[in-house]
Amino acid sequence: EMSAAGSKYIDTEVENAISGVKQMKALMDKTSKDHQAMLHNLEETKRRKEEAVHLAREKEQQLAAKQEVCNKTMLALWEECKPCLKHTCIRFYSRTCHSGSGLVGRQLEEFLNHSSPLSIWVNGERIDSLLEQDQRQEKQFEDLEKHFGLLEDGVDAIFQDSTQVYSRMYPFFQAPFGGFREVFWPPIQHIRFAPRRERLSRELHPFFHHPHHSFHHLFQPLFEMTQRMMEEVQGGWERSLDQDGLSAEHQNSSNNHMVCQEIRRNSSGCLRMHNECEKCREILSMDCQQTDSDQSQLREQLKDALHLAERFTRDYDNLLHAFQAEMLNTTSILDQLNRQFGWVSRLANLTQGNDGFLQVTTVLSKTPNLEDPSAPPDTQVTVQLFDSEPLSLTVPGDISWDDPRFMEMVAEQALQHYKEN
Repeated sequence: EMSAAGSKYIDTEVENAISGVKQMKALMDKTSKDHQAMLHNLEETKRRKEEAVHLAREKEQQLAAKQEVCNKTMLALWEECKPCLKHTCIRFYSRTCHSGSGLVGRQLEEFLNHSSPLSIWVNGERIDSLLEQDQRQEKQFEDLEKHFGLLEDGVDAIFQDSTQVYSRMYPFFQAPFGGFREVFWPPIQHIRFAPRRERLSRELHPFFHHPHHSFHHLFQPLFEMTQRMMEEVQGGWERSLDQDGLSAEHQNSSNNHMVCQEIRRNSSGCLRMHNECEKCREILSMDCQQTDSDQSQLREQLKDALHLAERFTRDYDNLLHAFQAEMLNTTSILDQLNRQFGWVSRLANLTQGNDGFLQVTTVLSKTPNLEDPSAPPDTQVTVQLFDSEPLSLTVPGDISWDDPRFMEMVAEQALQHYKEN
């Protein structure tokens, strides 16, 4: 009789937990729909960014072809510009960045030897920077998609296991869960989860019950990394829009760290120091319009294409950042729901006996309290819940064995212990 009373309480808690898992699945379904909309925006922004970069390269090639008439003069200036540019950049790097100047010097020399005066004339480093940003964004997007897939599989695994628990327990469900079947049973019969390539949800499921792992844990490191990248990128855009302010920038220590990182990653960043060298400035001041009036128009078209590509690159970054922020918020909610209700999915491989999930094996009165002999002694109850080892619990002596609160307290303690362990 005690086992039956305790099992009734446990059944109600299981029903509540299954309902909570259904909330998790509903939230994940909504998130997946939002994710599809986000993918559409990302793809459209990426397409427009790539079109702008392609146009910029096209205009760069056309402009290079138009320079033939100025080629000899420019090449002579370029040969005098390169050593000054290298010296200026290495001097700045050695003074500001403190380490790795030898490697940077070799990288820069190789870069300059394979470049042309056009690199300075058309802000060539901006295209290199855009291509570098594109690689970073692609890696970030792949990481996000991988982690989003893990999130979907984790929730799906918990939901599928919970449907198994529900399907076995349905005959035992009582009011107020009589209407629960209508909202829960159809998905059990019709939902099919297509396996994702390179992911095994059965292996992922235990991950989310580990005390040091969580849904939120999937996106937190990515979010922190992106925050740092966004700060660096923003500084890079500001600098690219004001290349004449380099000398002042050298004295701004808040920018120095980002400048050092940029030069280490991409030697073409040294081209921003062209204003420090007279011969480099002369290249910029050269005007070939006397022999070809199309050059001025090509320069403007190239400049416009670069601005457009940079804008779409920023937009893409913002979309990735917004997606991660949304995932952090969603996974926080999922973690809370999983802590409350996810335990029920672990019952999928258990079988319910005739007497229910909770079995009472012994009930004993403990030794009377010597400090207060008149107080009723506490009761020790040994129970087994689900697949756990026998567990000894204590009920205050002022609650009699036939009090409905007695087994409710026993069942509640047993369930809490099961959840924690």
